[in-house]
Amino acid sequence: MKRELKNQSEKGYPGLLIAIEGTDGAGRSTQIEILRQWLAIEGYGVVTSEWKTSNLIAKAIDQAKERNLLHAYTFSLLYASDFADRLEHIIMPALKAGLIVLTDRYTYTAYARDVVRGVSPEWIRRLYDFAPEPDLVFYLKMPVEALLKRIIATSGLDYYESGRDIGLSTDFYESFKIYQRKILEEYSKMEREYNFETIDGTLSVEAIQDRLRKNIRECIDSGVIR
Repeated sequence: MKRELKNQSEKGYPGLLIAIEGTDGAGRSTQIEILRQWLAIEGYGVVTSEWKTSNLIAKAIDQAKERNLLHAYTFSLLYASDFADRLEHIIMPALKAGLIVLTDRYTYTAYARDVVRGVSPEWIRRLYDFAPEPDLVFYLKMPVEALLKRIIATSGLDYYESGRDIGLSTDFYESFKIYQRKILEEYSKMEREYNFETIDGTLSVEAIQDRLRKNIRECIDSGVIR
């Protein structure tokens, strides 16, 4: 039996928007998939949306990245287009239908990554001023050394996620550490500004999931969404 949210939000829709933030290797995708299954079992309608998955623009971004054609502001505009398309066709329709939307990254990814690449913080925030504020933002925080070990053990170092495109270092590992430290600095600035629920990303998958579920339950049960 499908359960309905007791959402008293004044945002104009009854759904719940939950963002999971964190750098590559922080475990976002794993946690979102477990959350999706749990919420579905609990009887809630759930939709997920991942960064750079728009049918309209994702392939164009990949092609531009392969040819290393992206100026920092072009990079920002392409990703904002991807976000806007997903917002219009996936996120907002789900929220208006009273569903729970789990996003793997949100605008805060752009606020961190694009600023590190030289984009003005004020400009990037204005670019995304059409985005609705999430009801919950979870930030999976991990130190650089732990991230590096996890990335090497799984997907391997990525050209862009290592900051090689902005010339931080000719050494792949050093570039990764410099770039990720800069990203973490930007996230640290945003923790209070955007009221992140920060969770230690080095905890076990189960421990992190318990924290996520506790906060989501409280939000749903209160019926009063920010």
